[in-house]
Amino acid sequence: MKTSYKVSLGGIIGALSLCLMLLTSIIPFGTFAVPALAGMILICVVIELGYRWAFVVYAIVSALSLLFVTDKEAALYYVVFLGFYPVAKSLIERLKYIFLQFVLKYALFNICMVLAFYISIYVFSIPKESFSLFGIYLPWVFLILGNMVFPIYDYCISKMVTVYLLKIHKLLANKTKL
Repeated sequence: MKTSYKVSLGGIIGALSLCLMLLTSIIPFGTFAVPALAGMILICVVIELGYRWAFVVYAIVSALSLLFVTDKEAALYYVVFLGFYPVAKSLIERLKYIFLQFVLKYALFNICMVLAFYISIYVFSIPKESFSLFGIYLPWVFLILGNMVFPIYDYCISKMVTVYLLKIHKLLANKTKL
């Protein structure tokens, strides 16, 4: 595969991911959903170009998101977890034992979410008091809910890989032969 094809495909996927990230300022509920979709798009880079190219595209979209996306929380979630998880998932699923895959995925999710919380406090200077509502400390609630939703997200990524391989990958393979 020619380098020009790799660069152009990586650039197109990166631009599409960044456009999705820019939508977080328009879509009110997009703080979590839109970065998740933007990260899922990196699946095609992993399949078509490999892990190295996927991490490069992720790094570029992360940097541009932090610079240009107005919803910094969405950009933070993309950078800390949602952007690289589809790539990391494909690496984790190479392991032989399913239980080990499960443990690593959950450990990665929880470490990244706690890291995002501390980054929001110490880098973005969000006061800890703003995370309480009616005496309930919301980060714990979000972490518990996130652990419940995470398997659905993981399953959706797996299904998206299947659809991509069955439909889009064949089209790209035929186009590159021409």
